[in-house]
Amino acid sequence: MRLYGFNNLTKSLSFNIYDVCYAKSSSDQLEYIKYIDSQYSSERLTNILYKLTDMIGARVLNVAKQDYEPQGASVAFMIADSTREETDDETPEIIVGHLDKSHITVHTYPEFHPETSIATFRVDIDIETCGEISPLHTLDYLIGSFDSDIITMDYRVRGFTRNVDGEKLFLDHDITSIQDFIDEATLDIYNATDINVYQANMFHTRMMIKELDITNYLFNTNAFELSQTERDEILDNLRKEMIEIYSGKNIY
Repeated sequence: MRLYGFNNLTKSLSFNIYDVCYAKSSSDQLEYIKYIDSQYSSERLTNILYKLTDMIGARVLNVAKQDYEPQGASVAFMIADSTREETDDETPEIIVGHLDKSHITVHTYPEFHPETSIATFRVDIDIETCGEISPLHTLDYLIGSFDSDIITMDYRVRGFTRNVDGEKLFLDHDITSIQDFIDEATLDIYNATDINVYQANMFHTRMMIKELDITNYLFNTNAFELSQTERDEILDNLRKEMIEIYSGKNIY
């Protein structure tokens, strides 16, 4: 596709995951928060974003990262299209203008339910790119980088660019669903729902894990020390938490 000038399309991917677990006591819940902060510190999140930036063919221009008290972390990357050539006489104004449209951010939100002993860890990753950079091919990497029980993804292409004949182009790649860019082996372990507005180039997909193995959801608790009744109750509370997050509303 030959364009007239620079590709002005803006592609936005908002990737949101939830990891849910059972932390029985108040001390376990506080320890869970500390564990999450150590596992997903700003340093590790920065390394994930470096890999992500490399995968979409972009260059890192600036990094800002922060670990928060009492919990949570944030990282922001300013990036540029790696296919864009630079010259020695390039002016700062061009670079600054380019930064306004290209960035990656990640924020973490660990928290716990005060009554059901359910702890939830949320990660928000937003990728805003322009030009030929597309963030959709990073989805398998992002899903695999976190323990993802519930995933919500929003992808939108905004603006327009022109071809050499002056015709407006509102989309420069084929897409019918975000699921088209996720490996089938990954999709097999999730229930997935799409809400797409094709006329506006807006795509939404939400996913929830199908099978729960209780040993993967216990924090500081041995599954073999629990009765079957306790196991069933914990699994029921975990599934209810996931369904409400997946549905985006209080149900139970």
